[in-house]
Amino acid sequence: MRFIPHTEADRQAMLATIGVESIEALFHDVPEKARAVEFRLPEPLTEMEVLAELNQLAEANAGTHHYACFLGAGAYNHFVPSVVDYVISRGEFYTAYTPYQPEVSQGTLQAIFEYQSMICALTGMEVSNASHYDGATSLAEAVIMALNVHRRRRHKIVLSPAIHPEYRAVVRTYTQGMGLTIVGDGETTHQDLEALTDPTPLADLVDEETAMVALQVPDCSGQMASPPALGRLAEA
Repeated sequence: MRFIPHTEADRQAMLATIGVESIEALFHDVPEKARAVEFRLPEPLTEMEVLAELNQLAEANAGTHHYACFLGAGAYNHFVPSVVDYVISRGEFYTAYTPYQPEVSQGTLQAIFEYQSMICALTGMEVSNASHYDGATSLAEAVIMALNVHRRRRHKIVLSPAIHPEYRAVVRTYTQGMGLTIVGDGETTHQDLEALTDPTPLADLVDEETAMVALQVPDCSGQMASPPALGRLAEA
């Protein structure tokens, strides 16, 4: 059915109902100088011309396509393979966020099963999760998994202060009421950032009660830590 605009009689009836004489009266609170604005816009461009102009303007900025990125705080130059857009645009993924109804999500469930199977084959792990919402919840789930691996016999987690503060806050929220002791991530100033790549202070906190040591690489300040020695100590 074609759209039929309001007639003049329709408009007058609506204005009379709300008690005004004209449409302009609806805007009397807006200053006149703000209403009488003349937009001096350039001539319209095609899509190709717009893209070319915007790309030219963007080249005036320093971007990660020309320089190394050390922004930190999660602002990394992630590479997303082109096949990702193709896969997630398929109906099995695009129309089903989470398979709460398995009877109508067989495609999603099959893809998740195959993904988990391949990750286990590649890493040698016994189990693999399919996904998490973000890095913060992933860290919190890793903490809980570490506690469960030790069957709750260990109740201490060592968090690096170089981990994003929001990640650490989520860990504390997730583990409230679990009788967990979290150490290692006291307040840190910008002057301390260079020292954060040294895992020695964290190593001193590891003992027989420690279930997990958490690091972030690159860390929140964009630096690269050297965690292998600390990892071996945590395993012991």
